[in-house]
Amino acid sequence: MGAGRVTVDGEVVWDPARDVGEGDEVRVDGGLVGAEPREFWAVNKPAGVVSTAREPGSRPAVVELVDSAARLYPVGRLDIDSTGLLLLTNHGELANRLTHPRYEVPKAYRVRLRRPPGEAELRRLAAGVELDDGVTAPAELRRLGEREIEIVLREGRNRQVRRMAEAVDNEVVALRRVRFGPIELGKLPEGKARRLSQDEIALLWEDAKL
Repeated sequence: MGAGRVTVDGEVVWDPARDVGEGDEVRVDGGLVGAEPREFWAVNKPAGVVSTAREPGSRPAVVELVDSAARLYPVGRLDIDSTGLLLLTNHGELANRLTHPRYEVPKAYRVRLRRPPGEAELRRLAAGVELDDGVTAPAELRRLGEREIEIVLREGRNRQVRRMAEAVDNEVVALRRVRFGPIELGKLPEGKARRLSQDEIALLWEDAKL
């Protein structure tokens, strides 16, 4: 920019911190710079895969499961031992809104516990339990089997489901996310990815209130 090679809406830009809006015309040496097309993907993350754009170590990163040249980033995270639905996109504003607690986008998890939970434990989990970073918000919860539950959260604390189970003297053996907002995991095979439909993307915009 210091050489005057960049223009925004026909005006030479000297400040590298200059904000650029989606409708601005940006040119370098007179050539138009186009924005990267927006992409939205659903991935069924296996255990052992990290929820990062790139992993400097030997562990595989979730973006490697997507056949795209776009610079995709996970929308939120699943810890390395957890499986299931993870959304990826290169739309930063939408990703931020979908993960911000203010917008209360629901996320549903199927959970297998170490031991059968009692009704009192389930009521505590649904009402909110005390963690080291405060009391959890109320959750929707239903029993699926002797040791299996489904829990729907509208906040996204680090390892929240596992910590909630520990707070009622239990332990998560397996955790799989099956829904993120309006997007269902469905029958997407583990380790596979699919592009979201235009209808699904529109529903995400609604949840993000954009």
